Amino acid sequence: MTRLIDELDALHAYYVDAINTAVSTNDPELAAELAADYDRDALLLMAEHEGRQDLLPLFGLTPDGGRVTVERDTPLRRLVSRVAALRAA
Repeated sequence: MTRLIDELDALHAYYVDAINTAVSTNDPELAAELAADYDRDALLLMAEHEGRQDLLPLFGLTPDGGRVTVERDTPLRRLVSRVAALRAA
């Protein structure tokens, strides 16, 4: 079994690359969507790894991995918002 931290690091690296690509092509909407997708995918990965899918509703997710229903303020989302604002200026 792989370590959770290794899986989370790989997931984070994937999304950082995808978000950087979206920013470099001047697509802040895609960057924001990717940031939200990262939140969802990281939560699902942690819940699956720990066998705690019962906690997903606390984070605005359905047990089958439905979209985040609650907008959370995360560092990645704040960064994407700042980059989008800079690009718009």
